[in-house]
Amino acid sequence: LQGSGRTDAGVHAKAQVAHFHMKALGDVEQIQAYLNEYLPEDIAVSSVELAEERFHARLNARSKTYEYRIYKGKKPDVFARRYVVPISDKLDVEAMRRAASYLEGSHDFKAFCGNRRMKKSTVRRIFQIEITETEQEIRLRFTGSGFLQNMVRILTGTLVEVGRGERSPEQMREILASGDRQMAGALMPAKGLTLMEVVYDR
Repeated sequence: LQGSGRTDAGVHAKAQVAHFHMKALGDVEQIQAYLNEYLPEDIAVSSVELAEERFHARLNARSKTYEYRIYKGKKPDVFARRYVVPISDKLDVEAMRRAASYLEGSHDFKAFCGNRRMKKSTVRRIFQIEITETEQEIRLRFTGSGFLQNMVRILTGTLVEVGRGERSPEQMREILASGDRQMAGALMPAKGLTLMEVVYDR
């Protein structure tokens, strides 16, 4: 079984994709029903499709979208509490958006990587960072070619520090250029993050 990517313990997934090989061809509806019967309740198989022999859930992915949810206050909605992180400080969302604009595009995101011994390339491309605000929440949506270990949670933590006025938006360029994890912000809790979509070429 090969997933489209790893998620940290406590991170959610609404659209995880995985592939596996079978010796015998089975009916996809029967496979889906069988999996859902025996998997634990917090995992649901929403669809099963036949893929090409060389399809790979991780290597063929063209983009992934993650969303981080911040609750504006100390006590979140009881039904959302497992999916949001409460922050009682008022955040400057416009400053966060300006900071996010420096992170879009292709960059070396080594400073935002939780694996300090990373030997592979830490260059990634972020297509878009969208920050929306409602009466109760601030949601940060990251769409990119791929993400490093803890990358979205560290990016979010850094943007939150900008929102608090602890950093300027322009510091994002300095952090990127440094390649130093110590220069970036705090690692946000896992429960606020959800993998929303994985896109493939058809």
